[in-house]
Amino acid sequence: MKVQIGDATLYLGDCMDILPTLGKVDAVITDPPYGIADDFLKPSSKGEWSTLYAEKITWDSFAPQKAVDIAILLAKNSVVWGGNYFKLMPKRGWLIWDKMQNHSSGHAELAWTNLDIPIRSFAYSRAQLSTESKQHPTQKPIGLMAWCIGLAGNPETILDPFMGSGTTGVAAIQLGRKFIGIEREPKYFDIACQRIKQAYAQRTLFEGANGISASDFKQQPLI
Repeated sequence: MKVQIGDATLYLGDCMDILPTLGKVDAVITDPPYGIADDFLKPSSKGEWSTLYAEKITWDSFAPQKAVDIAILLAKNSVVWGGNYFKLMPKRGWLIWDKMQNHSSGHAELAWTNLDIPIRSFAYSRAQLSTESKQHPTQKPIGLMAWCIGLAGNPETILDPFMGSGTTGVAAIQLGRKFIGIEREPKYFDIACQRIKQAYAQRTLFEGANGISASDFKQQPLI
């Protein structure tokens, strides 16, 4: 299934089926599964799983190396969060998300890029992320993905083949860019669609009569 929301084209399906049908884009900015579900197979110290992390086990059983390899061939510039879990060409332009926390769940996350830049870091606390209504266990901050878009040369068209709850798409829409997203989990696909619709609705507050109208929201079968 394909949903068109303004300049955002969203696919519900497996990216291995959809990526070969796409043309070139300006940038790939994505946060794929890392293949670390085993880390979540044990209950927490309180003897319970959070609902979000219990679901994570079902789709994070392996790192989708081939899909990542295919995706980054479609773009001049690429940013892959969790790149340290993949076999990618050595590059110097690594990115760091400093979570500004000291407990054992990890102080930071890494992104591989093919950008010819020094290592860069972005400080944004997990407490700040909670203000964005977290709906996915590995949801990234909107500000973080907007920062990535800026570092990737302010691309016109951005692809995220592991869209999740649509954060990259929200950042792209807020910045006035075109977005292509792919997600295979219906629950998260629906969440992404809703978040991107909301991002467009917020933009209309500033665009007035030239904003996106209801006729821009179309759904059609995926060919």
